Amino acid sequence: MPLKEIGGYFGLELRKGSEYYPDAIKLNSGRNCFKYILLSQKPAKVYVPYYNDKSMTEESLLNLGVKFEFYNIDDKFEIAGDLQVEKGEKILYVNYYGLKNDYITKLVGMYKDKLILDYTQSFFCKPTCGIDTLYSLGSKFFGVPGGGYLFTDVLLDKDLEQDFSYARMTHILGRTDKTASEFFEAFQESKRGRCNQEIKNMSHLTQSILSSIDYESVKIIRERNFYYLHGYLKDLNELKLDFSSIEGPMVYPFLIKNDVLRQKLIDNKIYVPTYWKEITDIKGASNNEKYISRYLLPLPIDQRYEIEDMKRIVDTIKKEIKR
Repeated sequence: MPLKEIGGYFGLELRKGSEYYPDAIKLNSGRNCFKYILLSQKPAKVYVPYYNDKSMTEESLLNLGVKFEFYNIDDKFEIAGDLQVEKGEKILYVNYYGLKNDYITKLVGMYKDKLILDYTQSFFCKPTCGIDTLYSLGSKFFGVPGGGYLFTDVLLDKDLEQDFSYARMTHILGRTDKTASEFFEAFQESKRGRCNQEIKNMSHLTQSILSSIDYESVKIIRERNFYYLHGYLKDLNELKLDFSSIEGPMVYPFLIKNDVLRQKLIDNKIYVPTYWKEITDIKGASNNEKYISRYLLPLPIDQRYEIEDMKRIVDTIKKEIKR
């Protein structure tokens, strides 16, 4: 072990607390949590949803000797049809927008340890004992340059290298001094840098940031902002899901058939991404999945924002809809 340095210039100073999932396997990305499962368990086949981030089927995953088969979801974000998963196979299911906790309980009963849960969009939802569960951290809930948490009972027999993430922090540090738009390309470059990485241990920098967060405050603010938007937008929202049991949600998912509203929000500096727009070109994806990708607006509700910011979002939406 190298000798600890004493003195010299200061680095980034962060509050010393604890991570939300201190007992998780800590890796360098969510997709590498998935890769870890595939390498350690070697399923013959894994079922993955069409409606998902393309990073979960990147080249480094497709070349592991595991067969991938895709399935559709319906308008409730549930598995469409009767999907039979045989012995030696796995199925990946995403807790979409953190709204599918009750449905996941049903899936656990159906598939048991064949199930892999992707909690990328539901950081505050705790894992289920005995069920492989992964969390992807980069830019979803906190200002960290990547990272993933994994809960699994089957460990990979391999010594992992240490990840270093300081070079992927430019967009995070830059936004503190300037604007998000000025560092958007740096953000995109940071995302590209996570593609096809080797599985590594989470960087010390990411762990330090995650140990500095007041998680209870973050959770409360996100839920408050979510319900404020829902109170004003629920009658316009085409999603007819149960919004009553959220836990620190990532965004407020607002589905409305309007071709200009997304750009209108962006023009007003309310940045709303399009999730998984590549699905419109994928053969086999359903019209429902393409519709959701095109028209769903993931409205920001996170810990950086107050009620006055939520009011601005509502006012911008209602002003455009009344035109």
